[in-house]
Amino acid sequence: MDKNILQEYVDACELMKETEKEIIKLNQKKGTIIQTSVKGSMQEFPYIEQRFKVQGTALTMEEDRSLRQKEKILERRKAEAGRIKDQVEEWMLSIPARMQRIIKYRYLEELPWAQVAAKMGRRATENSVKKEFERFIRNS
Repeated sequence: MDKNILQEYVDACELMKETEKEIIKLNQKKGTIIQTSVKGSMQEFPYIEQRFKVQGTALTMEEDRSLRQKEKILERRKAEAGRIKDQVEEWMLSIPARMQRIIKYRYLEELPWAQVAAKMGRRATENSVKKEFERFIRNS
């Protein structure tokens, strides 16, 4: 596992959120229902007036098919991002707790090294925490 996979993790998490929002927008488009009322009467006596409610979507068959296809693509994108996220989270369970904290602060919360050192406490400095992380990545 290398440092790049941590950046992929951050991107995968963001991609999952963005994709979920896009799926919601698509479903809102598909769910838009138009309704109207019409009235008419029988052609012969007695001329009884009747009212009818008509409803449906504003989408053509082609537009509906296109939206469904886009939704499938978005679902696949979300699943792939989820796979990357799960892979990194599984790896994180196998590393020491201190390194998990460093990675969490630096990559997930995107804090600068100085703030990571402050959160780590125990006289940690910006350079010491950064070097500790670099050694860990180089040796893993």
